[in-house]
Amino acid sequence: MRAVSETGAHIGALYLLDQDGLVLSMNTAMGFPAAVAKAWARIRMSMRMPMTVSLRERRPVWTADREDLARQFPGVALAMPYNFAVVTAPILCGEAARGALLLLLPATRDTGPGQHVLDVMERACKDMGELLAQADRLGRPVRPRPRPRILAPFRSQQDDPAVSAEAAMAALECLNGLPEGYCALDVDGRVTFLSAPASGLLDTTAAEMVGKRPWEVLPWLADPPHEDSYRAAVLGHQITFFTAQRPDGQWLAFQLFPTPSGLSVRITPSTMARDPAHVMPDPVVSRQISGAALYDMLQLASSLSQAATVQDVIDLVADQIIPVFDVKGLAILTAEGGRLRVAATRGYSPEGVAEMRRRAPCAPHAPELPLITGEPAFFANERELLDVYPDAGRYDGMAAWALLPLHSSGGPIGTLVLAYGSPHRFTQDERTTLTSLAGLMAQALERARLYDAKHRLAQTLQASLLPRALPVIPGLEVAARYLPATQGIDIGGDFYDLIHLDDGQAAAVIGDVQGHDTNAAALMGQVRTAIHAHATSGASAGEVLSHTNRLLIDLSPNRFTSCLYISLDLRDGSACVASAGHLPALLRRPGRPTEIVESTPGLLLGIDPAAEYPTSQLDLPPGSVLALYTDGLIEAPGVDLGDAIDGLARRLTRHGGLPLARLADRLVDPAEGVGYRADDVAVLLLSPVNPSPTDATPDAPGHDDPPPEG
Repeated sequence: MRAVSETGAHIGALYLLDQDGLVLSMNTAMGFPAAVAKAWARIRMSMRMPMTVSLRERRPVWTADREDLARQFPGVALAMPYNFAVVTAPILCGEAARGALLLLLPATRDTGPGQHVLDVMERACKDMGELLAQADRLGRPVRPRPRPRILAPFRSQQDDPAVSAEAAMAALECLNGLPEGYCALDVDGRVTFLSAPASGLLDTTAAEMVGKRPWEVLPWLADPPHEDSYRAAVLGHQITFFTAQRPDGQWLAFQLFPTPSGLSVRITPSTMARDPAHVMPDPVVSRQISGAALYDMLQLASSLSQAATVQDVIDLVADQIIPVFDVKGLAILTAEGGRLRVAATRGYSPEGVAEMRRRAPCAPHAPELPLITGEPAFFANERELLDVYPDAGRYDGMAAWALLPLHSSGGPIGTLVLAYGSPHRFTQDERTTLTSLAGLMAQALERARLYDAKHRLAQTLQASLLPRALPVIPGLEVAARYLPATQGIDIGGDFYDLIHLDDGQAAAVIGDVQGHDTNAAALMGQVRTAIHAHATSGASAGEVLSHTNRLLIDLSPNRFTSCLYISLDLRDGSACVASAGHLPALLRRPGRPTEIVESTPGLLLGIDPAAEYPTSQLDLPPGSVLALYTDGLIEAPGVDLGDAIDGLARRLTRHGGLPLARLADRLVDPAEGVGYRADDVAVLLLSPVNPSPTDATPDAPGHDDPPPEG
């Protein structure tokens, strides 16, 4: 990867966005240890991580060191407690998000990555975006790999192989003549070279060590702090050291020096036992859980802390557990009405899922089930499973299983089933780790279920405050759309309404109440009611807003509301516009480009009881399309508001000839297509037509009464 070598980074990764736009998958990586690459292979766009923020906001993201990472991305810092700098940049094809480039560099105190690094990343991302676009045009779109391709680090090569061989022999002879020992590790921690003195100090041979991780061959090195020193050296690209005691009591000091291809390790006898100054640090007491298992738990814990819904929890657990533990299938069973229900699966075929649902036992007839007993169960092969559950099915040829209870504060809520494609003997560390992960998942599920319940309540309340159906008005076609925000469980403050006045007259209103809570929702209902009452009493457009403003100050003096009110006279094709700080309407007349409806906006409702709201007149001939909308439709990080309105106007011009319902869909498609919406969206479209007898019927074509959920 050119960007890695030219920026001086020691680790790099290319992520591609999947077809649904929900998951970033690591496609290619360099310098990542395999265990870390597996855990970071799939990143959901809903997570707050440097790659996702960079892609969502279309900008580079930079953290200078571990402290800076903890401030900006605390979940990532918890899972990766090492000192390094991070820089990410988005990969775009035109305006379409396609992926992200991630680089890890040595930690620094600089406030930015430097212009050279930015220039290199910009060129690399631009080149990759052009290659992706070219592949799309050729009908061969590039899709994320199932597993990332790990590239070997760059190595410097001599032009003359003979010279290189001579140099290698001379270096080996030199190292073997030194009293201390030296060895080399690749980025995955495997030994690639061991000098003769190192063999003596470790009491082993090169044949036993090469190709293996030191802690796999020498049990006295199998201590999490030692492996953590290796990770810190590789990921942070910094010198680390630790001491370890041989079985005969001799202490050895290990110094780890990062290199482009891994680590160089210097091994010397330690004098710490005889040195009152304690030149080397005291040994750390060994823990029961391995470093890799601890890392996996931290990674999943940080991910689950960001999960909001039950589906988020299920997706994150599947994304993390399946690649890390080489699981083939995953299922989540929940207890409902005295029976186990298959709530979610991953890795099973539709036939396997159907068979699993058919065989799911009723709780009273399976008292030994982990869901009931609260004890995890591990089955290394089919025979062990059938000894306990004679009627169990294998489902897609699975050959080993872990059944892990999910307990919340209120009692059992389900069982997590992990299935392996071949017989699998579970070690004690695996059992401990998987049981701990199930506990994390149960806590996250409990929070998510509460979130889902509150979210459903919020959506129900929101739906009750929006019009269930817009009135049918002869001579006027209407269409409306509403999309709730995808972030948080707050109630949106956007509202719209259409009011039938006298024959040939109507009023349209759209607005946004400040805040996203039950108080804002209640106020929204009062604002809609007040506007409706003043409109039907015969007040003019400016008077409607003035009266509503005074009422709003009386009801809630600390809440503000933007509002756009338009009275329509369908008999002469005119409209009167009054605005309380709301975004301008857009008008597309037949055969003409869309224009922004200019008006003099008054203050937001709820600020000044004496505020006045001037009006402006507007010609609205038959066939015109008048678009009212809220800021959630157009606002995006880093995009100027005026440019965003112009972009919406161009879309209205391009699609203005469509039927009104399809036009409404086209306008909200960009907002509906993203997996993340920080604000709700409301759109109301109006189009005067020549009245006809069919316009008076409830089924008149062109009237589109939207469901409250969009």
